[in-house]
Amino acid sequence: MPNLQPPGGENTPPMVVPAPDEGPGSSPDAFGGTPFSDDGAADALPSDGPPNATADAKPNETQAQTLDRLFGELRKQPDADKARSIAAQIERQWRRSGSATVDLLMQRAAKAMADQNNAAALDVLDQTIVLDPAYAEAWNRRATLNFTMNKFGKSLADIEQTLAREPRHWGALMGLGMILEHLDENQKAFDTYMKVLAIYPALKSAQDAAGRLADELTGPVI
Repeated sequence: MPNLQPPGGENTPPMVVPAPDEGPGSSPDAFGGTPFSDDGAADALPSDGPPNATADAKPNETQAQTLDRLFGELRKQPDADKARSIAAQIERQWRRSGSATVDLLMQRAAKAMADQNNAAALDVLDQTIVLDPAYAEAWNRRATLNFTMNKFGKSLADIEQTLAREPRHWGALMGLGMILEHLDENQKAFDTYMKVLAIYPALKSAQDAAGRLADELTGPVI
């Protein structure tokens, strides 16, 4: 696979060789929130975006400009609750594919995943990626699905594709960190979690993971 460089430039660790398809027993939550609510109702966005998505943007602001502004706010926000609200706005923007067909396929894939119908979800996500290979969230959703199916090599490949399209995708980076830990690549995992914190400093799961690995890498303080 190509050598993807997540945020951080030339000093970032290279992408590792795909992991064996065996599971670390970790939750897939790191890949980001599900586009379905607790009752299974779809939250995927239509191409023109519902009010709660368009409200995130300012007048005459493109989606790219909206994302850049929100990421700037996220980096500066130390309060976890306020940062979570900004992160939710970013996730809404990520889910805006610009295509009603893609949005419908993503709804169907998310519903199949919620029903644990992995074969159907995988088939729909494959179709989505063929239809719109530039849509990062489809790759991220398939990375999540492969993770839940303990197919870590395939998940890693999909994470790479997600980050190639959206290097600031903290969910994909968290998933990468978890797989790196599974490979006993703790230094690379730590560096990956630090990239997450450079993007989303208030994310507690990244704080906890980085702190835990820092203790393991440096050893006990005497």
